[in-house]
Amino acid sequence: MTSVLIIDDHPIVLQGCRRVLADAGMEPVLTASDLVAGYRLYRRHQPDVIVVDLAIRGKGLGGLDLIRRIRTHNPRARVLVLSMHNDAMIVARSLEAGATGYVLKDTSSEQLVKAVQQIANGAPYLDGELAVKVALVGSRAVRSNPLSDLTPRELQVLALLADGKPYNRIADELNVSYKTVVNVSSQLKQKLEARNLPELVSAAVKLLAAPP
Repeated sequence: MTSVLIIDDHPIVLQGCRRVLADAGMEPVLTASDLVAGYRLYRRHQPDVIVVDLAIRGKGLGGLDLIRRIRTHNPRARVLVLSMHNDAMIVARSLEAGATGYVLKDTSSEQLVKAVQQIANGAPYLDGELAVKVALVGSRAVRSNPLSDLTPRELQVLALLADGKPYNRIADELNVSYKTVVNVSSQLKQKLEARNLPELVSAAVKLLAAPP
């Protein structure tokens, strides 16, 4: 039997994935709705596959930090990212952080089961479209993507800006000072060539929240 831990803060997604994987014969299928509870369940049960959303509880792309923490504890841990983000640089960063595979939230139930089974067997998983995008990461076209120059903290702030969060909420959710958020936003304005906050928010939405 393949044991699975799903970490996602959307109840419908969480229960839907749990049912799909349980119906496919996987057990136990554990669930957690935040990063801390997810890591505790991982340490306690050591599941065969961990399915992680990148954006949890307004933590920007905090799932990346969780993946790194899991892989630091166990370099052979098998992690599948389940995310709404289909940008090649975010996919590549997930793989660099230690993810074994990456699927989009609009994937079919069959594809999700296939991805988990493949990763459980020790093989990486990317669907065709994502694989092509990641293969192009080294090309000039993808290198020109401004996301490639952002730090993990800048990516977190950018994702929260795309969600419409003000500076004070971002500071609270990332557990940093208001001044830190202001400084990071200033760096983002320079890197994304935004003249003011509205332009920065607009750029954030286009880069992280727009459909493909």
